[in-house]
Amino acid sequence: MASAIPNLAKRYFDEVVPALTEQFSLPGPMAVPRVEKVVLNMGIGEAVANPKLIDGAVQEMAAISGQKPVVGKARKSIANFKLREGMPVGVSVTLRRSRMYEFLERLISVALPRVRDFRGLSPRGFDGRGNYTLGIREHIIFPEIDIDKVEKVKGLSVTLVTSAPNDEQASALLLSLGLPIQR
Repeated sequence: MASAIPNLAKRYFDEVVPALTEQFSLPGPMAVPRVEKVVLNMGIGEAVANPKLIDGAVQEMAAISGQKPVVGKARKSIANFKLREGMPVGVSVTLRRSRMYEFLERLISVALPRVRDFRGLSPRGFDGRGNYTLGIREHIIFPEIDIDKVEKVKGLSVTLVTSAPNDEQASALLLSLGLPIQR
């Protein structure tokens, strides 16, 4: 049984690859930068005082991503924060292939337009190596989250890891995929 190819993946292969090959005069379609993975990370510092928050974060992250998240544990003990080594402090998910494209499609077309006072993403989210990170202050912008069942509104970071050698090519890739980055 062949799974359906997400619309964003089709658009990448049909429109973005030829356009970027011409724009950067690349030798062939395999040299065109692509999104390799999307990493979602939700840090929950309040979990030190209330460990139930981690369970809610795991369920909410699973709903957002469609994949079971990994619970991150503290590496060091910090007395001032009442934090002990091994305590759960966050959850993260790495999305690849079709799940990644489906998530990006939902992020671009549904979630980002629901952000209050949204004027586009900051162009300062690039790291110099072609990766882009954006912060989302309220995870309730995703339609999969039932607002009535949310105990506490949490923020999360979304990192788009690309194969682009520099920020210029990564920016062109993400803009052509439809990410609303300010210019």
